[in-house]
Amino acid sequence: MEGISFESLFELLENNQIRELRRQLMEWNVVDVAEFMDEVDDDKLLLIFRILPKSLAAEVFAYLDPDKQAKIVDSINDAELSYLVEELYVDDAVDFLEEVPAGVVRRVLANAKPDTRDVINRFLKYPEDSAGSVMTNEMVEFHSRFTVAQAIAQLRRTGVDKETIYTCYVIDDSRHLIGVLPLRHLLLAADDAVIEDIMTEQEQIISVNTHDDREEVADIARKYDLLSVPVVDNEQRLVGIITIDDIVDIIEEENTEDFEKMALMVPSDSEYLKTGVFTHARSRIVWLMILMVSATFTGQIITGFEDQLTHFVGLTACIPMLMDTGGNAGNQTSTLIIRGLALGQITITDYFKVLFKEIRVALLCGLALAALNFGRMWALNAMGIQPVGSITTVLVVCTAMLCAVVVAKCIGCTLPIVAKAIHLDPALMAGPMITTIVDGLSLLIYFALARVLLM
Repeated sequence: MEGISFESLFELLENNQIRELRRQLMEWNVVDVAEFMDEVDDDKLLLIFRILPKSLAAEVFAYLDPDKQAKIVDSINDAELSYLVEELYVDDAVDFLEEVPAGVVRRVLANAKPDTRDVINRFLKYPEDSAGSVMTNEMVEFHSRFTVAQAIAQLRRTGVDKETIYTCYVIDDSRHLIGVLPLRHLLLAADDAVIEDIMTEQEQIISVNTHDDREEVADIARKYDLLSVPVVDNEQRLVGIITIDDIVDIIEEENTEDFEKMALMVPSDSEYLKTGVFTHARSRIVWLMILMVSATFTGQIITGFEDQLTHFVGLTACIPMLMDTGGNAGNQTSTLIIRGLALGQITITDYFKVLFKEIRVALLCGLALAALNFGRMWALNAMGIQPVGSITTVLVVCTAMLCAVVVAKCIGCTLPIVAKAIHLDPALMAGPMITTIVDGLSLLIYFALARVLLM
């Protein structure tokens, strides 16, 4: 790739040097070719697609943006479409069909061979976030009675059409998954050895069900360092595998979804720049309205203590600092707990351990912040920059800060675990949600202390 740039390719395209453009594209990785095609104007897209060798064109197609894929399908004839569908791996074909309009789906299926159409239709029926929706049936499988020589001969015949050959799967007469065989073990075994004798024992097989959540698949692959995860049906029959490239995509999509939920936005699969303004606004406005209305309670708390704010110098000026400190403390804790729940490092039964730890952390952080704030307020008062009235007012503010940090961290660890317990996404209990709740409680603590100690 060194020395090659999109600019040079665009220049070849502009000058109609098609043969040289084809030669250079064939030297590129298919992912980079797809990236180049995503930037090409629609009127040149089909030209580039057709100058590529057919097998390479199918590989590139799998990495194109869905909009570009739909435009290519609309432009090619039925014979080209039939070849394209047959060349695509099943999971890539399903991913494509899930993103394009219904009319494109009907045309693709109409031009697919009956066997391919049946497989695609079956995959499309799985729930969107299930393991079945992202698996492929193009895996290497051997019967347990095969010898190593027979298995290698079959691999040479059929391996070119498989999505991965690094892990082979062993089945019985009823297609039950009974073993796993790494390619390395197969190649190093004696030719007359029987597959059943050299495969990984059934008890050690790591597999998922077709209806398991795809996030669980990613967790399993990460935990056991798997390059592919076998998928079985309710009768433990092997129906497909999920490969590492799809697992990486799942992790990226799930992380993106969690980030959006933590910001209290409706998750979206669309790219930012390709999403309309109204769609962006619709995904955000509901929670903004909820948070705005909930902030009314904070305002009512301040209104209820107006007399104290009038009589005691320094209380009003400290409100923003107190609310920000409590909100930040709560967000720190909720972020750690949400991530721990997502990675399986924390479970619902760990709640009291987590709460006890966060209380101790809160006390240390709160005391340090209170001590720093005491020095800050007393110094500003001495310099006449921010009068506070009396040492008692300073102590009220510092005590309220300590209490606010403790309460904020308790809430920050409690809400995500409670959400998990009632089968809500813990990511919803973060950021703005924590801040809004902690703001109100911090003010209640602040004014309650002021009323007790200053009146």
